[in-house]
Amino acid sequence: MGATPSSARINPKDNQLLAALSDASFKALSPFLEGVPLPLGMVVYESGGAQRYVYFPTTSIVSLLYVLANGSSAEIAVTGNEGLVGISLFMGGETTPSRAVVQSAGHGYRLRGDVLRKEFEADSAFQHLLLRYTQALITQMTQTAVCNRHHTVDQQLCRWLLLSLDRLPGDELVMTQELIANMLGVRREGVTEAAGKLQADGLIKYTRGRIKVLDRTQLEARVCECYGVVKKEYDRLLPEIRLQ
Repeated sequence: MGATPSSARINPKDNQLLAALSDASFKALSPFLEGVPLPLGMVVYESGGAQRYVYFPTTSIVSLLYVLANGSSAEIAVTGNEGLVGISLFMGGETTPSRAVVQSAGHGYRLRGDVLRKEFEADSAFQHLLLRYTQALITQMTQTAVCNRHHTVDQQLCRWLLLSLDRLPGDELVMTQELIANMLGVRREGVTEAAGKLQADGLIKYTRGRIKVLDRTQLEARVCECYGVVKKEYDRLLPEIRLQ
């Protein structure tokens, strides 16, 4: 799939992981990078399904979800312009029990798994970069599990908003409360109440499925420790990649 008119406006190096590559690695991969739209709700891969591509979001966010047998789900991590979706393709598993769905529409690039694996095996610097990213992602997954178990819906919502903002170029998210509830694995009423508190205090503005952050400083003051733990680990492991 070639670049569409809408995806032609983006650049592979809008993805920070691609921008952190050495000149040699980027030159080797760039002919195979395909610009693709990532519309809201697009399923990047299904649980247990074969994965052929890795995706590098540029202006979109992809949620990694675990879906239970009864159909309910909870988000275990988010990936945006700081990383990639499809780590199993270079970790050797090729499938994963999680599901990847676009939670914030935008664009990105995809790369065939065989091309990625070839460069991964040939370039030790590229290999180390992807492994450090994977460790940071595992930290996010671990901290999400802790947060969902021990912190309030208000704190979880603040964490989710900040993690999402760090992975987008602006300060606005397009997301319904129902979708947020599905991501957090909580009741919609809980998200409505938590979002209402943040809006009443002037931290966010929520209208028609759009959330605009008005006061990030106060949002960071309210969030639980989980956000800081995740951000610190990304900064430690990936000094080439700085979250907002």
